[in-house]
Amino acid sequence: MFDVRALLRLPLLLLLVLGFSVAVSVPVLADNDRAAAADDENDDDENDAAANEDDGDDESMSAEEILDHIDDLHRADSSRGKMRMEIKKEGWERTLEMEYWTQGRKQSLFRITSPARERGMATLRDDQNIWNYLPRTDRVIRLSPAMMGASWAGSHFTNNDLVRESRMAEDYEFEITFEGERRGYEVIEIKCTPKEDAPVEWGKVMVTVRAESYQPMFVVYHDEDLEAVRYITYHEIREFDDREVPSVMRVIPADARNESTTLRILEARYNVEIDDDIFSLRNLRR
Repeated sequence: MFDVRALLRLPLLLLLVLGFSVAVSVPVLADNDRAAAADDENDDDENDAAANEDDGDDESMSAEEILDHIDDLHRADSSRGKMRMEIKKEGWERTLEMEYWTQGRKQSLFRITSPARERGMATLRDDQNIWNYLPRTDRVIRLSPAMMGASWAGSHFTNNDLVRESRMAEDYEFEITFEGERRGYEVIEIKCTPKEDAPVEWGKVMVTVRAESYQPMFVVYHDEDLEAVRYITYHEIREFDDREVPSVMRVIPADARNESTTLRILEARYNVEIDDDIFSLRNLRR
């Protein structure tokens, strides 16, 4: 059953925002996503030396450029689109469809359009403030700091994902730890460790991208004890407006390998004109 207290964690913007003619295909790891990511991560130490070898390719991206490329995949002055969220948990599954609007890095609105039971539920972000609208009770709830770790609509995303503004290349020290073939794909692996006093929650982040396109394949997040906490995998490269991006992102918790939340971008437009009133409490209740 849907818990309204959980109405919150979407991405980047939702990651989110996730804006993403099929040109290349990120390998779909399906139910083996978590295992594949974990296996690759265990190769870190033995591959450190190989990562330091220079192949002499002047056109290749540096680790910093790759991280910036990933951070900017879905970022734009503004965007709007539609997405589907498929949540799979122990004993139940549910699918939500929604519309979204974003402006800059501090404003976003997500409104559920399906199923009928949740239609109209919405989440508004304006700077560091987040509000939820519950149409069945016609209530607007402003989230407190204590609620930022709650899940959004029972998914594996949290409110902190919605408001985070960190950039990997700015908040982490990074190094390429592997370049070469894995499971039939040429990949680049980057280890990111947080800078001192950086406003981030992770103790380590491992990023793996396809070598020829620098499209992300999967990211492994670790806590402060360096234990894997969650895996995010990226699939189905599609073209939206002027960019090619992963149209599917799957989040898998490390402590529940049979669970997942999958985000599918159905439509996305970037740098479009959006009325400022979209990001108002009045419009939140529309």
